[in-house]
Amino acid sequence: MRRSNLMYKRIKKSFLLILILPVMTAPAWGDSYAQDKIIYRLKWLTNVSVVGALYADAHEIFKQAGLLVEIKSGGPERDAVRELELGYADFGEASADQVIRARAKGSPVVVIAQLFQVNPLQWIYRPQEIRIANVSDLKGKVIGVTFGGNDETILRALMAGAHIADSDARLFSVRYDYTPFYRRQVHMWPVYRNAQGPIISQHLEKAGEKTAYFNPADFGVKFVANSVVTGSKTLQEKPDLVKRFLKALLEGWRESLAPENQAKAVAVLQKFDPGTPRSIHEQQLDVTRALIRPTADVVIGSIDEAAWAQTEKIMLDQKLIQKPVDITSALKPIDFGSK
Repeated sequence: MRRSNLMYKRIKKSFLLILILPVMTAPAWGDSYAQDKIIYRLKWLTNVSVVGALYADAHEIFKQAGLLVEIKSGGPERDAVRELELGYADFGEASADQVIRARAKGSPVVVIAQLFQVNPLQWIYRPQEIRIANVSDLKGKVIGVTFGGNDETILRALMAGAHIADSDARLFSVRYDYTPFYRRQVHMWPVYRNAQGPIISQHLEKAGEKTAYFNPADFGVKFVANSVVTGSKTLQEKPDLVKRFLKALLEGWRESLAPENQAKAVAVLQKFDPGTPRSIHEQQLDVTRALIRPTADVVIGSIDEAAWAQTEKIMLDQKLIQKPVDITSALKPIDFGSK
C-alpha cells in the first residue's frame, strides 16, 4: 500500500512538473520574440504606390525586425501628419505639400525618407493629336486640373516659369470621371502615372490610340510626392525603433521592386486589389520601379533636398504658405551605417 502511494506521488509530481515547465519558460520565449507594435498610416489606399509596405508585412520583413506593424489606409479624413500629432500613428506617408503646410503651422513632423524620386502625378495625352516638346506648347491646350490640388499647383508653377498666362490655356475642372478625356473634350488629363496611367493607356490602346505623358520633372519642376514621416519626439526618444522600422520598410520596397520578385509582388497586390487584372499590376510595378529608383545609382529612400526646397518655394510663390518654413531642417535621413 505504501509502495503504491509512493509511486502515485512520484507520478503526480512528474505530471505537475510537466505542466509547470512551459509556464516557467514561457516568459523567456516571449521576450525573445517580443514585437514593438506600430501603426503606419498611409497617404491613400492600399495600391501599387504602397507596395513596399504591403510586401514587407506579407513577407514578414517587419516581423523579422521585431515589429508588429498595422498598416492603415489613408484618405482625406485620415491625414497621416494629423494622426502623428494626435498620437494615433507612429509613422506615416505624406506628400511634401502636406508636410510643408503642417510645418508652417508649427507641427513637429519630420521626414525620414523620400519614396518617390519622380512625382507620379503627370498628364496623359494623345501624341498623335498634340505635340509637347516644351512648356510653351501648353498654349492653346485644354488642360485638366483638380482645382485646389497638387496638379494645379504644379501646372501653375510650370506656366509661371514659361510666362504663360491663364488666358493662353484653358483649365478644365477634373472629376473622377475620365469621360471628358476619352471624348476628346480635354487634351491633357492628370493621372498618377503608376496607378491610373496603365489602366487608361490599355483602354486607349484597345481602341487603336497611342498615349504619352507630360512629366513636369522633365521641364524643371520637381514637386516632391510621398515620403515617410514621423514626429520629432519619436525620432529623438526612440531612434532604434525608427531605424528598425525604416530599414525594414525600405527593404520591403527593394524586394518588391526587384524584377526577380515580380510574381511575389503581384500576388501581394492581387490580395489587396483583386479587381485589377494581373497584367495591369505588372505594368504598374514596372512604372513604379522607375519612379522610385529612376537610375541605378539612386538609393531607395534618398531625400532630394533641392526638390524639397523647390517645392517650398513654389508653395510660397503661390501663397499656399505665408512665410518660409526652412523645410530642409525637417529632413532627417537615417544613417544605417555600413551594415
